[in-house]
Amino acid sequence: MTQHNEPGAKKIRIGLIYGGRSGEHEVSLNSAKSVIANINSDKYEVVPIAINKTGKWLLGVEPTRMIEAEKSAQAEAELEQSTAVTFTGDPNLRRLIPVNGSQEQLEKQGAIDVIFPVMHGTTGEDGALQGMLDMADVPYVGCGVLGSALGMDKEKMKMIFERAGLPVGEYLVYRRNQWERDPESILNAVEEQLNYPCFVKPVNLGSSVGINKAHDRAELVHAINVAAEYDRKIIIERNINCREFECAVLGNDEPIVSVMGEVVPNNEFYDYKAKYVDGKSQVIIPAEISQELSQEMRRQALIAFTSLDLSGLSRIDFFLEKETNKVYINEVNTLPGFTQISMYPMLWEASGIPYPELIDRLVELALERHADRQRNRTSFGL
Repeated sequence: MTQHNEPGAKKIRIGLIYGGRSGEHEVSLNSAKSVIANINSDKYEVVPIAINKTGKWLLGVEPTRMIEAEKSAQAEAELEQSTAVTFTGDPNLRRLIPVNGSQEQLEKQGAIDVIFPVMHGTTGEDGALQGMLDMADVPYVGCGVLGSALGMDKEKMKMIFERAGLPVGEYLVYRRNQWERDPESILNAVEEQLNYPCFVKPVNLGSSVGINKAHDRAELVHAINVAAEYDRKIIIERNINCREFECAVLGNDEPIVSVMGEVVPNNEFYDYKAKYVDGKSQVIIPAEISQELSQEMRRQALIAFTSLDLSGLSRIDFFLEKETNKVYINEVNTLPGFTQISMYPMLWEASGIPYPELIDRLVELALERHADRQRNRTSFGL
């Protein structure tokens, strides 16, 4: 049950960072909008921190205002008048500082108790933001630098899964410069080792951005070119005739797993349009599978969570091959979508944790993880 603050008690100041320079910018705006709509205003004071597509941090800009600014030149011009800020790396301050304007403007707004990042994709989900917040010694929701980086990089993620004994589908990874230098050898290798159809993805991106399914060589060339626009590494995966399942993990050293959910895409696969645009894909929660299969996926989810050194939250995705009934782990998402139609909050809702309480738990886990980090010695003395 969500706890309310005692009358007169100081509210926890949540710095909600959203937006960013990523292919998942628009998803982030909608996630931030949902967090603000569902957070317990009796307990928390939300300080919105919008990062626009050029990377500028704007204080006090609500997600709805940012959405409007990206549709209207006039609204965008008005947005530019907002106070530009950054986070100081000085752990003695733990506050926002102005880029334009005076420090006096931030005396009441600058100090932050906890950062809640809902910046999906590169710079927000890959450890870059987390490293800056660690330097500033500010508690934050979600995984640390290592877990965030591993959770974003599909190549390194799968390598660790394999080392942990988790079943992974066949895949190949290439660098962009390899593709530009010798595309023929890559096309031949894919056809010999994976065949068609196959999936082509940027290694470091989520929300199905830049992903395509290739049925022949022409489509493969196009798909690799698209993926290469988003990242210097491209992953190509064998197609698995499967059902798609997801579960949510919550916790630090003692994580718990939600019920399983199944995604039934309206399109040929669960792409960006199916997730966020047409809304026609079907979500079945709890998933209609045997208890044994559910337990196996949830078991693998915990192994994945701990082997990647994750904390706070993650969504874990699985394939169930139709011909063999074999489970394959696909990937983790360390900052999953928080929109009203996102799987992570829906899975916990079905598991008995409603959205406002989920936010409470995530904040508590952020503070817990930060307190544990403070136990580490930072100097060596005799």
